[in-house]
Amino acid sequence: MDEHDHGDDEGRTTAPMQEFTTGQVGVGLAVLLVGLVLTFGLAFGFVGF
Repeated sequence: MDEHDHGDDEGRTTAPMQEFTTGQVGVGLAVLLVGLVLTFGLAFGFVGF
């Protein structure tokens, strides 16, 4: 038996195995959009000055 064996891992999942909902996709896209607007909006906003 391996000294790092922590017993039965049944019930544990990793992110790629988990399903996600359409709502979670929407939240992710909203966060992406806000991040892009802040990043490029600030960058291009300061270029004009």
